[in-house]
Amino acid sequence: MTASRLQLSSAVSRLGTESAFEVVNRVLALEKQGQNIVKLHIGAPDFRTPEFIVEAGRKALADGFHGYTPAKGLPQVREVVADYCKRFHGGDVHPDQVVIVPGGKPTMFYAMLLFGEPGAEIIHPNPGFPIYESAIRWTGATPVPLELKEERGFAFSADELLSKITPKTRLIIVNSPANPTGGVTPKVEMDKLVAGLEKHPHVAIMSDEIYSRLLYDGGQHVSILSYPSIADRAILLDGWSKTYAMTGWRMGFGVWPRQLVDHAERIQINCNSCTTAAAQIAGMEALRGPQDAVDAMRRAFESRRKVIVEELNKIPGFRCVMPKGAFYAFPNTSGTGIPSRELERKLLVEAKVSCLSGTSFGALGEGYLRFSYANSEEQIREGLRRVRECLATVVR
Repeated sequence: MTASRLQLSSAVSRLGTESAFEVVNRVLALEKQGQNIVKLHIGAPDFRTPEFIVEAGRKALADGFHGYTPAKGLPQVREVVADYCKRFHGGDVHPDQVVIVPGGKPTMFYAMLLFGEPGAEIIHPNPGFPIYESAIRWTGATPVPLELKEERGFAFSADELLSKITPKTRLIIVNSPANPTGGVTPKVEMDKLVAGLEKHPHVAIMSDEIYSRLLYDGGQHVSILSYPSIADRAILLDGWSKTYAMTGWRMGFGVWPRQLVDHAERIQINCNSCTTAAAQIAGMEALRGPQDAVDAMRRAFESRRKVIVEELNKIPGFRCVMPKGAFYAFPNTSGTGIPSRELERKLLVEAKVSCLSGTSFGALGEGYLRFSYANSEEQIREGLRRVRECLATVVR
């Protein structure tokens, strides 16, 4: 047989990955060997999808929602999403601006495709969700990192962000509450950013608000949709995965400016055709049904947050600020003297605890680890007890 000589696109080599899925595979392999792993790496709620949503999905299948839908989504679903955005994001959204997509990633990927090309610059948070930088590089654009600093609680500085804008800047990405840090950017910084963007009409903004319902200490979400002055270039990314424990349903939505929504729809047609019909019906019921389960999850995460930060701060070489949103803690581990990636592996192999290296979220994540508190308080305490014992003889 002749050996293949396939020549791949150079763009393939620029695609990164999401290390959480790599750790999932390693954890599964260890568990298959009979090892007991405390899983603190998962970026998914450990709750079941509320039953009324599951039942809506079952009924949709029974009622015959088996076929294609319009590319942007079923009209009745987009109407409910628009109403939801008015209630929870403070924006005047028309259903025609809504594009229902399979998960959160398509909205960010579509935005990168619309603005990214060689010679363009896209500003993104670092440490930040790894797919931002991966998708930027794939388009050939230059990723420009915006450092999120521990001393600011990992909130971004509007002045620092605005200082990075050049004539080549096409898009900026913001994420609050943030993955991996749990940082929440206050309204004063968002106000300053929006005011500054009025001087840069060539720059679009994509706001990843997938964790917007998971805020603590009475925090109020500040949405990009609440700023009419930049409504013609603001893209909202949101969805069902984190809020309603629906990660496996693959349900997300984007709200697009009128001048961009047709382009986003065209990309959707080329990529996915549409989002699963029955899942759309379930998602619609999630938004317009009772929100008790969302509130209960948030209260549980808020309680776990205090536990995990307290326990992390007992570990030699660790220090951890209190996250204000999402369900992640991002402790500084530089006091251990162990590089982040090496420390991630050490804790998995020796302590039997899974977490993620800060460098999984960008080069500026060196010296940090991400721990998810989407697990029970009992498991959090047990996992961090193991970490503390593992490092007790290494770090003094």
